[in-house]
Amino acid sequence: MKKLILALTIFMVTLTYGQEVKPVPQINVSGEGKVKVVPDQAVISATVETKGTNAKDVKKQNDQQVEAVLKVIKKMILNPADYKTERVSLNPQYDYEKKKHTYNAKQTIEIVVKDLAIYDELMEAIVNNGINRIDNVIFQSSKMEQYQSEARKLAMKNAKHKAEDYVSVLGQKVGKAITITDNSQTYHPQPVYARMKVMAMSDEAAPRETLAAGEIEIIANVNVNFSLE
Repeated sequence: MKKLILALTIFMVTLTYGQEVKPVPQINVSGEGKVKVVPDQAVISATVETKGTNAKDVKKQNDQQVEAVLKVIKKMILNPADYKTERVSLNPQYDYEKKKHTYNAKQTIEIVVKDLAIYDELMEAIVNNGINRIDNVIFQSSKMEQYQSEARKLAMKNAKHKAEDYVSVLGQKVGKAITITDNSQTYHPQPVYARMKVMAMSDEAAPRETLAAGEIEIIANVNVNFSLE
């Protein structure tokens, strides 16, 4: 009896493995969701750079300029969490022609401006009080997570709409999603004029209204495998 049961079991397993597995009909499409937003914040990366032949004097001058800049920022940016020192360096440099050492001190400060109405005033103030290089300005939204969620939903709708377009001529229907891959990349627009800001402010006749943030695009990209019915 046991031998009979064993033989039947082996037969059923062999039969199961011998059956042909039919592939599931499916379609693979990409989708993109795009949300355009007017930015309400700016992140400024600004540097105080000083040079000289004496390391101690160069460092002292740099510290004094940074201190003056921080005082201005504290008056205009009420939340201490919205500004911080990013990098500090003091490096020797050797001039082979003159055969002597010079020193270069740098301190970079990152400032988050949550009220763009003070952007021009703040930029002018920090340049006048010691900042001599604007490294970068990034515009962003305070509701990034909300807009990213909207972009993802639009990307999925776009993918499904594409799939439906393709199979509509075949008399088939789009079924459930089998796999979903997020291909989104974080992107921050960097205006060219941000690097020229110091030059513009050095001219007393330059207009104060220099901000043109425009719109930023929040983009989500997905790749979806749908089953076909």
